[in-house]
Amino acid sequence: MRIAFQIAVRFLSSNKGQTILIAFGIAIGISVQIFIGSLITGLQKSLVDTTIGNAAQISIVSDADDRLIEKYEPVADAARRREPRLTAISPVLDRPGLIVDGDRSNSILMRGFDFARAEQVYEFSERLLVGRLPERDSHAVIGVDLAKELDVQPGDLIEVTVLGGIKKSFTLVGIFDLEVQSVNKSWFLANLEAVQDLFATGDAVTAIEIQIGPDEVFEADLIAEKLTPILNDPELELTNWKVQNASLLSGLNGQSVSSYMIQFFVVVSVVLGIASVLAISVLQKSKQIGILKAMGIKTRQSSLIFLFQGLILGLIGGVLGLIIGLGLSYSFTIFAVRPDGSPVVPLFIDPNFLFLSFGLAVVASTLAALVPARKSARLDPIEVIRNG
Repeated sequence: MRIAFQIAVRFLSSNKGQTILIAFGIAIGISVQIFIGSLITGLQKSLVDTTIGNAAQISIVSDADDRLIEKYEPVADAARRREPRLTAISPVLDRPGLIVDGDRSNSILMRGFDFARAEQVYEFSERLLVGRLPERDSHAVIGVDLAKELDVQPGDLIEVTVLGGIKKSFTLVGIFDLEVQSVNKSWFLANLEAVQDLFATGDAVTAIEIQIGPDEVFEADLIAEKLTPILNDPELELTNWKVQNASLLSGLNGQSVSSYMIQFFVVVSVVLGIASVLAISVLQKSKQIGILKAMGIKTRQSSLIFLFQGLILGLIGGVLGLIIGLGLSYSFTIFAVRPDGSPVVPLFIDPNFLFLSFGLAVVASTLAALVPARKSARLDPIEVIRNG
C-alpha cells in the first residue's frame, strides 16, 4: 500500500499542470455547492426569522362562538409540563376596534398582552422606535405606519371605539416597528387587563401563543400534536405556523429541493470529470504500469495507485473548495446589500454542512477513481510492453 501511495504521488507530481487543473475543477464544484447551500440556508433562515421568528409558532385557540378561552392558565401550565422545548407561552386577547379622527376612521386589532410574557415571543422592547411598553391600563403602543396615518406621538391621547359604542381613551406611550406593514398599520397593543375590562370578557383570552426553540421551528406540527392531550375542552384546538403559512412552507421546500438538485449535479459533474481525466491517465501511464507489473507489482497495488490519486485530488480540491466557497459566500454579503448597508441574505455558515461538503469531495473523488483503477487492473504487462 505504501508503494502504491508513493507511485500515486509521483504520477501526480510528474504532470503538475494536469493535477492542478483537476484539483481546481474539484474546488470549483465544491465551492459552488457550499455557496449555493449556504445561500439557500441563509435565505430560508432569514425568511423564517422575518415571518415567524418573533411570533407564535403554535397557538391554542377556541372554536366557541365568542372565541374565548375561560381558564387558560391551567392549559398553559399543562403545556409547559408536557413539552420542555417550549420557550415562551403568552396569553392574548384580540378584539376589533375603531379609531375615529374627524371624517377618517382606522380599523384596528386591539391586542391585550401580559407584556412580561409576550416579550419572550415578540421582543417588543427591541422593536420600539420611541417610547416604552405600557405600564398602566390607560397606556398603549401602536405601529409606525398607524402612527403616521394618525399623526400622533408618544404622550398624545387616542380614543378607541369598540362594539356597542363603548369608548376609551389611551395615552400613547410608544411606537413599534415589526417590519410587517399590515401589522404596523393595525395592531393596537395594551395591557391584557385593560382590554379584558374594555370588552367585559372577565379573565378570558382568545389565544395562548406558544414559541419553540429556533432549532425546532420545522417540528412545530409534531410538537403541536404532542400537546393535543392537554386540551381537556372539545372547543379548544391547536394550530401551528406550518398550517397557517402553507405557501411559505411550500416555497421553502421548493428552495431546498432546487438546492439539493444543483448540488447533486455539481457533484456528478465533478465525479465524471475526475473519472474521465484519470482514465486518460491510465492510457498515458500504461507503459509505466506494464513495467511495474512485469517487475512484480500486484494488480491490487496497481489499482490502488489510481484510488490514491483520487483520494489526494479530493483532499486538495476539498480544502481549496472550502476556502473559495467561504470567500464567495462572504463576498456576496458585502456586495449584495440593502440601501441601509445590511446584506440581502445574511451569511450563514453551518460547520456540519462544510464538513459534509469536504467529505463529499473526498468520497466522490475516490469513487471516481474506481473507473481508471479497473482499467489498470485489466492491463496485460506483456501486451503493453510489446506494443510500447
